[in-house]
Amino acid sequence: MKKLLVLFVAVFGLNLTSAQTEIGGATLPNTLEYGSEKLTLNGAGVREKFWMDMYAGGLYLKNKSGDATEIMNKDEAMALKLHIVSKMITSERMMDAVNEGFENATGGNTAPIQAEIKKFISFFEDEINKGDIFDLVYLPERGSVIYKNGKESGAIQGMEFKKALFGIWLSDEPADDDLKEGMLGKQ
Repeated sequence: MKKLLVLFVAVFGLNLTSAQTEIGGATLPNTLEYGSEKLTLNGAGVREKFWMDMYAGGLYLKNKSGDATEIMNKDEAMALKLHIVSKMITSERMMDAVNEGFENATGGNTAPIQAEIKKFISFFEDEINKGDIFDLVYLPERGSVIYKNGKESGAIQGMEFKKALFGIWLSDEPADDDLKEGMLGKQ
């Protein structure tokens, strides 16, 4: 009986560790559920600036894909999980980076979604701390739903906004080339 218990604990423990991915000092779950949607980690990477890790990010999809354009244009559930791993990330810096990301993702044409961008940026006004986790979840019936540390901050409707939002990390001018490759499962 004692051997059986030890075996059970060992197998159960291995199962728990395999359900997560460690990257850049953060632990990302291999699957996420939002309502009835089950998403799988497509890939993960680290956003670096000046050779320092800023945040670890994971892309979650219904079906794995390495095609950034297809992912951005797809009208199905998907998510980005961002773990802040640096004290250098502040609310102000995050808002500036997101603004720059939308500029890059849209080729400078942010005018059609300017109201949505303004609302999205407002979700980063509260202080950001090392260890904070942001979930950017696209659900076709709700739009882009933003969570900070598991608490919903708000939702933004519109496929054009969703494309630009995911484009921050997946467009031809991503926030970080290595992070994009990691999210696409190419590293």
